[in-house]
Amino acid sequence: MITTRTVIKPKQQLGKYRIECKLGEGGCAAVYRALDTIEGVRVALKVPFQNRINDSWLNEFKREIRINAQLHHPNILPVKNAEILEGLPMVAYPLGERTLADRLRSRISVETSVHVIDQLLDAVAYAHGKKVLHCDIKPENLIMFSGHHLMLSDFGLAKITLRTLRASGSGTIGYVAPEQAMGRPSFRSDVFSIGLIVYRMFAGVLPEWPYDWPPPSFDRLKQKTHEDMIALLQRSMELDPRKRFRDARAMKAAYRRVRGKVLRFRQRRTTSEPDEVSATKRDWRTVRRRQFLREYGAALETEFVCGKCDGPVSEAMTTCPWCGDNRTVHDGGTRHPQCCPRCERGMKLDWPYCPWCYGGGFEIQTNRRLSDSRYVGRCSNTGCERRELFQFMRYCPWCRTKVRRKWGVADSEEHCSGCGWGILSDYWSHCPWCAKSIISGAS
Repeated sequence: MITTRTVIKPKQQLGKYRIECKLGEGGCAAVYRALDTIEGVRVALKVPFQNRINDSWLNEFKREIRINAQLHHPNILPVKNAEILEGLPMVAYPLGERTLADRLRSRISVETSVHVIDQLLDAVAYAHGKKVLHCDIKPENLIMFSGHHLMLSDFGLAKITLRTLRASGSGTIGYVAPEQAMGRPSFRSDVFSIGLIVYRMFAGVLPEWPYDWPPPSFDRLKQKTHEDMIALLQRSMELDPRKRFRDARAMKAAYRRVRGKVLRFRQRRTTSEPDEVSATKRDWRTVRRRQFLREYGAALETEFVCGKCDGPVSEAMTTCPWCGDNRTVHDGGTRHPQCCPRCERGMKLDWPYCPWCYGGGFEIQTNRRLSDSRYVGRCSNTGCERRELFQFMRYCPWCRTKVRRKWGVADSEEHCSGCGWGILSDYWSHCPWCAKSIISGAS
């Protein structure tokens, strides 16, 4: 039976791949972290939704793989394996640490930005040299590995240029060039997308239609980079494609001429501003959040950032305590070996239940009794087999009993008047456990 979504669960075996958790999904497919049980390595496994699969889609699937197979470059994500398993076409790729979209949720230094731009232009210039235009360059398709090594992925919309290139409007809203949205993509369209990504890295804001110049946060851009780099960005983001660089190779050549100026500009600003002057220019929210991280970051494991306000959050928080944004589904990965497909929070291999969202039962993947220093509480069910709890668990991972304990925050005696769990009213505006406003809700 054809369904709207392919139902794939953790622990499910697809050929030699054992599914561990879902990493994300787009309009046509989902991507899972999976273990290659033969090679013993983890991969990113791309699996299409069943309702998308037909003869035309299969032809496009094969075309994407063949285009990718032509491109051998250290900054282009290679295909490890492509096959049809149990009637589903799927592709295995090397597993990265996160996407550039994930990385951009927190501040990024000029030095790191320059390193990323180097690799992005190298990858796209190489593809353009092979007469391949990508058509969907965006942060979500830029995979980061250790050491800020970047790889361009997802050539599903890629086109090999012919004497006359015809294509329907395609791409991702927010990063697609205006002429590409009208069905007339070219190498200059990829240049436009690169310009938007680089602008966002420096200015912290993504320009939007009608792309008037100067875009939002232009003052911040001027503070962070050299005027020649700004001129390069303005040219790459011209509405008239004829005024842009003809392709990524031309853009790369122009960028190489200003790259040193970008780095020297940042060094001059850093050395010319005394620490006390720089401190007065910092946004007060940044100062407050840094203070919070020094005092409570380790205890609360706030190693993630809110996608809306960039505030530090932990995996267990279901609400951003800084802006109140809903975090029912966790976004940002986990240190655990697998994650719940419902809330996407981490799970240990010996937990039969999700302790964060009351998700369904899972097949235990190991018979070993896995110890962990983070077990700090006990389940109230005396008949529970293990009874061990992490801080801020909502349900027992062994018996699914609701946790009655009112978890507190280390070194704080404040508690939310709504749920009774610990809060920090000096820093937060919302309870991260029940979303109640803290302004008048502390006790």
